[in-house]
Amino acid sequence: MTTAFDPIDLPGHRLANRIAMAPMTRGRAAEGGLPTALTAEYYAQRASAGLIVTEGIQPSAVGQGYPDTPGLHSAEQIAAWRTVTDAVHAAGGRIFAQIMHSGRIGHPDLLPDGLVNVAPSAVAASGQVYTHEGPKDFVEPRELTEDEIHATVADYAAAARAAVEAGFDGVELHGANGYLIHQFLAPGSNRRTDGWGGSPAGRIRFAVETVKAVVEAIGAERTGLRLSPGNPLNDMDEPEPEPTYTALVDALEPLGLAYVHVMEVPGHRELTTALRKRFSGVFVLNPATEGPTGPEALELVEDGTADVISYGQLFLANPDLPARLKAGGPFNAANPATFFGGGAEGYTDYPAL
Repeated sequence: MTTAFDPIDLPGHRLANRIAMAPMTRGRAAEGGLPTALTAEYYAQRASAGLIVTEGIQPSAVGQGYPDTPGLHSAEQIAAWRTVTDAVHAAGGRIFAQIMHSGRIGHPDLLPDGLVNVAPSAVAASGQVYTHEGPKDFVEPRELTEDEIHATVADYAAAARAAVEAGFDGVELHGANGYLIHQFLAPGSNRRTDGWGGSPAGRIRFAVETVKAVVEAIGAERTGLRLSPGNPLNDMDEPEPEPTYTALVDALEPLGLAYVHVMEVPGHRELTTALRKRFSGVFVLNPATEGPTGPEALELVEDGTADVISYGQLFLANPDLPARLKAGGPFNAANPATFFGGGAEGYTDYPAL
């Protein structure tokens, strides 16, 4: 029987186990969107993961959605990320950069002067985002033109090349949780009537074109995609996600991607299973649970529901999580007050066994 502690091959990569560190926004980048020495320490502490997926990294200045998040669109950022990847590799780990364009999620106050948030359609999300001046309502984004869509796809590809230059083993494109790729997939945020919307085939086009551009830039073996079908986070509306996501996975299947990573929504296990059957590559799952994903999720590898299980909060609070899972605990509790900013507290000070 296969267990989560057995190794697994991604295309081009041998993972020591089937326990992944899920991407988590931490909001601790220095001025200029630069990861710091603490960032390198944080990820190196967690190098026993079969795979680390970083926090969301914006591929362009306009892609930033939160304060103090890192980028991968300048020479300085590439050099700073190299210190992180070197530290993880020295500790024996594998690390993919999650490339995240936030689209309509964010605020102009977080962007350089003159830039505004963009999206597939001029539809504002309900809710607020934290800025350095406090919480502010999401604004109505500017609808991307055809030329701007192609330029945005190129930004993803450029960020992927920058990630490889920075020493990452690959990239995960963030197509989940209400950010730009997800905004194109969902009918509530994508009201276009041109070739980029209007039907499942139109709504998946941006995701497919972006994945293909990244594959061309760095290779399929270095490319993964995260999805969260039916996820209402960030005011998303996907009343019938199955036709869109099955069409998307069918379009991606021939490309030979490193993996597809599904963040499961409660009540959608049937869709998860359908996507698993349609995708012949490595299937990473962050399963739907009442609270943070726990040790019981390891059974999903044993029964074949997934090839790899990704952990968020439990990995944040337990830098040696694979060893703790194998031992049956104990587990440190995460401190939500330190999730999205600060220094070492709640970041690099969680003890190992």
